[in-house]
Amino acid sequence: MRDAAPQPIRLAEYAPPHHWVEAVHLTFRLAPAATRVLARIRFLPNPANPGPLVLDGEALRLIRATVDGSEVAPEVTPTGLVLHGVPEEPFTWEAEVEIAPEANTALEGLYMSSRDVGGGETAGRGSPQTRNVMYCTQCEAEGFRKITYYPDRPDVMAPFTVRIEGDAPVLLSNGNLTAAGPGWAEWHDPWPKPAYLFALVAGDLVAHADRFTTMSGRAVDLKIWVRPGDEGKCAYAMDALKRSMAWDETEYGREYDLDLFQIVAVDDFNMGAMENKGLNIFNSKYVLASPETATDRDYEFIEGIIAHEYFHNWTGNRITCRDWFQLCLKEGLTVFRDQQFSGDQRSAAVKRIEDVLQLRARQFREDAGPLAHPVRPDSYIEINNFYTATVYEKGAEVIGMLRTLIGPEAYRAGCDLYFERHDGQACTIEDWLSVFEEVTGRDLSQFKRWYTEPGTPRLTMAEDWRDGTLTLTFTQENPKSASGAPQVIPIAVGLLGPNGDEVAPTRVLEMTEATQSFAFPGLGARPVPSVLRGFSAPVVLERGMTPELRTFLLAHDTDPFNRWEAGRGLAREVLLGMIRDETGPDPAFFDALGRMASDDSLDPAFRALALGLPSEDDLAGALAAVGDVPDPLAIHAARLLLSRKIGRELGTVLGGLYDRMATPGPYDPEAGAAGRRALRAAALGYLSHHDDGARATALAASADNMTETLAALGTLLRIGQGGPETEAFHARWRHDPLVLDKWFSLQVLCAAPARTVEVTEALTRHPDFDWKTPNRFRAVLGALMQSPAGFHDPSGAGYRLMTDWLLKLDPLNPQTAARMSTAFETWTRYDADRKAMIVAELDGILATEGLSRDLGEMAGRMRAAG
Repeated sequence: MRDAAPQPIRLAEYAPPHHWVEAVHLTFRLAPAATRVLARIRFLPNPANPGPLVLDGEALRLIRATVDGSEVAPEVTPTGLVLHGVPEEPFTWEAEVEIAPEANTALEGLYMSSRDVGGGETAGRGSPQTRNVMYCTQCEAEGFRKITYYPDRPDVMAPFTVRIEGDAPVLLSNGNLTAAGPGWAEWHDPWPKPAYLFALVAGDLVAHADRFTTMSGRAVDLKIWVRPGDEGKCAYAMDALKRSMAWDETEYGREYDLDLFQIVAVDDFNMGAMENKGLNIFNSKYVLASPETATDRDYEFIEGIIAHEYFHNWTGNRITCRDWFQLCLKEGLTVFRDQQFSGDQRSAAVKRIEDVLQLRARQFREDAGPLAHPVRPDSYIEINNFYTATVYEKGAEVIGMLRTLIGPEAYRAGCDLYFERHDGQACTIEDWLSVFEEVTGRDLSQFKRWYTEPGTPRLTMAEDWRDGTLTLTFTQENPKSASGAPQVIPIAVGLLGPNGDEVAPTRVLEMTEATQSFAFPGLGARPVPSVLRGFSAPVVLERGMTPELRTFLLAHDTDPFNRWEAGRGLAREVLLGMIRDETGPDPAFFDALGRMASDDSLDPAFRALALGLPSEDDLAGALAAVGDVPDPLAIHAARLLLSRKIGRELGTVLGGLYDRMATPGPYDPEAGAAGRRALRAAALGYLSHHDDGARATALAASADNMTETLAALGTLLRIGQGGPETEAFHARWRHDPLVLDKWFSLQVLCAAPARTVEVTEALTRHPDFDWKTPNRFRAVLGALMQSPAGFHDPSGAGYRLMTDWLLKLDPLNPQTAARMSTAFETWTRYDADRKAMIVAELDGILATEGLSRDLGEMAGRMRAAG
């Protein structure tokens, strides 16, 4: 029989803790099966909310507990403890608990990560392998309660002093190292922090070291800790870190505040990285890179995620969240900051297009389905389920809109006031908005609806031209809005003349009503509006767009995003026509695409993006949005057919591009070279439909970097070739876990729909499929999720395979299982047979004995949609 349904936690019920914390002292005596944690915590009663001492705790064995030196016997439950009768004055709580890191498969709290080392290509055939084991922590959101009893909530902030005792050669924690000797080390972090920012790492590690001088002239030691043998793959991450530190000083006036900043690369990690104060812990895939093992995209991710976690030092650490409902306060703001940074380091236009592609693929999909929620949710059952695209990506869009509306200068002034006023505090969205109201004199109460309303607004535009005046009338609608009240929408608009010249530069229209008109007088001829430039708001824009108008904008728009958007819209309409009516593309489509691809004045990275076709999921969503039932196989067939047609019609253009975009000389991950490789790979994909894979085979044999190696191998697999190359790849890289993840993913992603499930099943039986490692599990089952035509096989085999693995993983790692369950979030789009099969899988998940709160909440929300 299932346990009673967990009760939701609600924003409206927030109350401060009964006790604040003045200081924390922890001692760890490390042992894999029986680590002892000794805590000495100075508590301060909260006169605003008096009550007993309430501490969170899970999977802890309490050895002893005292208050001011006297033994106490608190009421202990599976989720914590309560102690009545504590002093009304400040007091010292001491507790000793025992935990078992080696048994912690959920990878929350203190756990152990291991990797076989040795036996690789450089070690020689037959070299013996050894097991490198390290202790590490992950405490966000509620992992610290698995380490010791504590008020594990973000509004309780205190300085930490930590002593680590163990036989590992490297013992690390937050802050600055204050003392060390054989088998022990002591660390002190003077900056108050919530428990979710606590970190500990212990293991056989080596450091890639450097130094940074802050704008005030203070020297900061920098260290990236990795397992022996990986130290040669840290240079790019270190360079990205130093550039991030300099950029944050220049753009936000934020200087680093400790003597030491450290990063540790960990193989077993549920997320991308964690911003623990002074000791960031990273999934190793976002630290380690060399030309032979990492792609251009890997380098770009490393740069962005290093920056993101470093920027959290101020937007997340020095100022944190009052409660987890305010998660977007730190994450949305920090995503916006890392997007700014990456745009400045690379191409702002290309970065914006990539960000919008991700937003539409992940967040718009989320907003359209049963998992939709506001940027600041009203309630949750399991907070781990709200580390979502809505909180992160849409949260960043809200910050961007605020900056657009008030201007860069006022935005910087507001940020400065925020840092000055709230340093060392746990804050809310209201605290954030109030500083901008003070700086600008604006009332932001209507803008705040972006934080409280779920759903993606739909913006309809109509044009009226008379007597030299163009009038644009916009109507906004959000079917998922609880209030139905209009939101503030910044609409960036420019006007192009009939010859393509810009006749009116970009102007930001501030829409505040359900229907609103804006006039552009004094025009000599009817212009072509370029609307929502730079994607100035996360909305769906509906306007009467003919192929001729899209072609005009693709050729002439001075806004790079809208130029790309016009080409993407052309391709989408062509594909939708092929799916619905089996009509072929107009020759004008190929002409427009060819002219764009041949325009050497355009950034190669931009052209690579513009040559890309809308994804299968994008097309399914577009069909569902207008009431059509998408057929995943028909969508896949249409994309494949159009790809072949492009390869045939533009063969000469693409062949020339493939040759010209070759990048001789040593590999360089800088944006220009990466853009050329991306454009070359795009051309290769189309050309390989008609050259029997000759170019791809040659490239696979000659490539000296992972970017081109994977481009060649993926192209061959998609056209039904690549068997020998796939085997050779595995033989070379089987001892490098990050590269082997690519090998697993590529085979699923490039399989024909009829074979996708078969290939996935075979890979799950492969001896190198370590399903308990999140990266490897995502590499295979995540790739199945990203293959709509294969996952939605009419037999339901994809659904059954996914469910089987979710239920196998859930008892060990519920957080990863819950996140992977989003494979089913779009089920209401599809035909009755597919719906029935998915409902059966969701019902089976929900009926499972011992189902985790994480997976149960996600499956329940999806099932409730129908």
